[in-house]
Amino acid sequence: MTTPVYQNFINGHFLKNQSGETFAVKNPATDDVIYYVEVADAFIQNAAIQSAKQGFAAWSTMSPIERSRILLKAVALLRERNDLLAKIEVLDTGKPWQEAECVDVQTGADVIEYFAGLAPAQVGQQQMVGEDFYYTRKEPLGICAGIGAWNYPLQIACWKSGPALAAGNAFIFKPSEETPLGAIKLAEIFIEAGVPAGVFNVVQGAAEVGQWLTQSADIEKVSFTGEVGTGKKVVASAAGSLKDVTMELGGKSPLLVFDDADISQAVSAAMLGNFYTQGEICTNCTRIYVHKNVYQQFIDELKTRTEENIIAGDPLDPNVNFGALISKKHQQLVMSYIDKGISEGAALLTGGKTLSPASAPNGYFVAPTVFIDCTDDMTIVKEEIFGPVMSVLTFDDEDDVIHRANDTHLGLAAGVFTKDIKRAHRVIHQLQAGICWINSYGNSPAEMPVGGYKQSGIGRENGIETLDHYTQTKSIYVGMTNIESPF
Repeated sequence: MTTPVYQNFINGHFLKNQSGETFAVKNPATDDVIYYVEVADAFIQNAAIQSAKQGFAAWSTMSPIERSRILLKAVALLRERNDLLAKIEVLDTGKPWQEAECVDVQTGADVIEYFAGLAPAQVGQQQMVGEDFYYTRKEPLGICAGIGAWNYPLQIACWKSGPALAAGNAFIFKPSEETPLGAIKLAEIFIEAGVPAGVFNVVQGAAEVGQWLTQSADIEKVSFTGEVGTGKKVVASAAGSLKDVTMELGGKSPLLVFDDADISQAVSAAMLGNFYTQGEICTNCTRIYVHKNVYQQFIDELKTRTEENIIAGDPLDPNVNFGALISKKHQQLVMSYIDKGISEGAALLTGGKTLSPASAPNGYFVAPTVFIDCTDDMTIVKEEIFGPVMSVLTFDDEDDVIHRANDTHLGLAAGVFTKDIKRAHRVIHQLQAGICWINSYGNSPAEMPVGGYKQSGIGRENGIETLDHYTQTKSIYVGMTNIESPF
């Protein structure tokens, strides 16, 4: 059987590049090439810009209620094709079917639905200034660009395009070269729903294509999801044309478990925040600070549940709840961090090895790994690993653990488990993180803004304020009296 080759999606249809250059995409659970994708060469890049200009001219002049109706049709199609799209995500990312089936597509559709509802609600202001007055209009930016990550490819494409399109912009999206198919399917759905050709374009490739997007003078805003180092390069590149940027970057997030917490719930949060999507989530709580009074109870339950409840294997098997890492290279990186943790004196509670499940023997698996006897200066405690590696530390003083939790250049997320409502709010208000949870972890509904403090990001995605980030305010002064002029 011939391996499929996908082209870039420009102006409502697939467009062949001129260079002939392609790249291969592998299934992380099998190490097999499942399809090829054409790289967006200079011809494709120019076509994408021209397409977006034409798309913007049509889309931005539609009324917000018209745009809303079309986007809601796209939402219905996303939900209708949930299983098909979820399977694509499983094959591309290696994550378990039981996650993708109920999270990836649905949460993406939720965001587009949310912003479709907000689109007609955007209003300007009017105010008298003496006998004159002024009013303001919320106008779209123009052509916006999104650069996605590989852990939630379709969801991220929806998160970025939803507010951009709702506000009347055109969009050029570059998915990760490791998970490029979901964005293509989203583009087809937008066209089928009635979004004009050129409003949502998909360009494919690696860093050089992303760099073109960030440097292009025709693009007014770029939204990037990825790791901190790449985010800094994106910001520097975007500065040349003074384009607006939104950055959702990495984290090394703390979870604080106090001695009055529901320990089983705290263990659930810790496992969810380290092993869901095989640890490849930027908000993961990879630093677990547990009060000394409940430490033994916590790690006993954690060890038992990790070793008994996690099932690794073929991600398409609905019984599997733990998938393969994105690539062989990333598997080796995660294992190098585990080796470093051992060499620096941390003790392995469980895991610490690669896996070769019978149903997916060639996949890039790393066992769920928990380190104890950790200290704050260890590499595994300081650096983002982006894999299923948890570090457990102890504390006995509230002020001290807050200081330790904040002692990082990152600030994406944080969590607190306690039954003391005063302590919960007192502590969470002092944690330097943009997304926080009390007696919960990981939920990111469309209504809630997400983004980081410090080097974990710039701006926010989701929530009401995001729609403003995809518009600009135009002020119009209306003279109702004669001009007084000295000339």
